[in-house]
Amino acid sequence: MPTPDYQITCTKNLLIAKGIYDVRFTKPEGFSFEAGQFVLFDVPLLDDSNDIQTRAYSIASTPHENELIFVIKLIEGGRASKWVEESLSEGTNVRMQGPLGRFLVESGDDDDLLFLCTSTGIAPFRSQILTEIQSESGRKMELFFGNRHEEDIFWKEEFEALAKEHDFFTFHPVLSKPSDKWEGHCGHVQDVVAPSKDALHDKHIYICGNPAMADELKKLSLEEWNVVNERLHVEGFI
Repeated sequence: MPTPDYQITCTKNLLIAKGIYDVRFTKPEGFSFEAGQFVLFDVPLLDDSNDIQTRAYSIASTPHENELIFVIKLIEGGRASKWVEESLSEGTNVRMQGPLGRFLVESGDDDDLLFLCTSTGIAPFRSQILTEIQSESGRKMELFFGNRHEEDIFWKEEFEALAKEHDFFTFHPVLSKPSDKWEGHCGHVQDVVAPSKDALHDKHIYICGNPAMADELKKLSLEEWNVVNERLHVEGFI
């Protein structure tokens, strides 16, 4: 069965952190998805609009929100990066295919959820965490959000507000190259999580970010943290 395609319209394209754009689109009638899934955008070459390639992006909005939200990180020389930075704007129509993917929150039990990500790897976790909150499942959730510098962090205020409002959710921003003024966690995500490794075996662990980070965390989880494969869920992307 072919993947459905839709025409969507950009409603926002805003630089929200160093090299990170918050991009929003109209939600087309009939489009439904599960938290954690992704879509494909048709991305034209700027010098030739007939030269089209697809690019995959996780949906950061929840199924119950009225718009589609994405975060896109610029990659030097990248086709999609040039498109987002130089061409995509409010009112631009885009062809989208989806939804795709099985990076979904495990249902059927009440076990705690641990989300580990870097940069735009936070996108599916926004959707999943807000969906869990709306469902009133009551499951304990922790989010570790890794970046290099303070200027790389985005959505910090939103997640801090969620943590303040819901005592079952905890938010941990982590910086690998912080300034002297940073008072939060320092190092890489795996460094911060490691001290509590003995308490990880009864959690569902979700990992999302660049492939090197995802592979390292997967190896640590299975070999050193004694997490069984069925409780480990990994999504790596460039």
